[in-house]
Amino acid sequence: MTTHPFRNVTHAARLAPFLDRSGTVFRRFDEQDSGCVSYGLLADKRRWFVKTATTSEGVSSLRRAVSLHRSVSHPAVVPLVHSFTTDDGLVLVHPWTSGEVLYRPTRSRHGGRTAPGSPTARFRALPLPRVHAALDAVLDAHLAVEAAGFVAVDLYDGSMLYDFDEHRMVLCDLDEYRRGPFVLDADRLPGSTRYMAPEEFVRGARIDLRTTVFTLGRALRLLLDAGDDEKQWRGTPEQLEVVTTATARLPQDRFPSVRSLADAWRSVV
Repeated sequence: MTTHPFRNVTHAARLAPFLDRSGTVFRRFDEQDSGCVSYGLLADKRRWFVKTATTSEGVSSLRRAVSLHRSVSHPAVVPLVHSFTTDDGLVLVHPWTSGEVLYRPTRSRHGGRTAPGSPTARFRALPLPRVHAALDAVLDAHLAVEAAGFVAVDLYDGSMLYDFDEHRMVLCDLDEYRRGPFVLDADRLPGSTRYMAPEEFVRGARIDLRTTVFTLGRALRLLLDAGDDEKQWRGTPEQLEVVTTATARLPQDRFPSVRSLADAWRSVV
């Protein structure tokens, strides 16, 4: 088990003074669209990623994250080492993980996937074996998610952290993942429209593994392309056939599980 400076903490009245007492805050993320505020903290000679919520929706998301991490452990998923409450809500503690989020939308700045030097553009320019290995890590992590009985919600390139030095892909901020299947009781689920399945916009729709398959198929399609307009496919026709099946509009026309998608994809890589 990871030793961390929060192991005996169950509640802190106010987070900011607590962090100041615990170590040195070296970075603050406070412009995220999610309604969460996060910190990079140096404590006990290690760096930590500390995440808290500023809205009721954000607190609910962090509670879902705790549930997911209790059930899912995988090398390609940034682990949760601790959680505790404050007077304002919930706090999650993750080990700081090296890398760059492929896409980070903020309240003051959007876009940037195609900008020269952006993480997404650099990832798309990697040699194909590097891209294939990264995408395989995403699929493999979701085999663990599937086995634990969860479905992916709000998975997109903003959840993907890539270390360009070590050539390692990990997933972070999986706060909206939920046990499935479930029936959508809102007008839509949170997420990036570029990655979301049609049923995620329909109140009363069934959200299940075929929804996860669609989102993973979109990840394969968007990240194995040289551009953002989906006109510069770097893969093979056989790989594109797998993506086409995964992203069929009707759920019954898709692969029935993450395992079947992963098997089909690996057979053509």
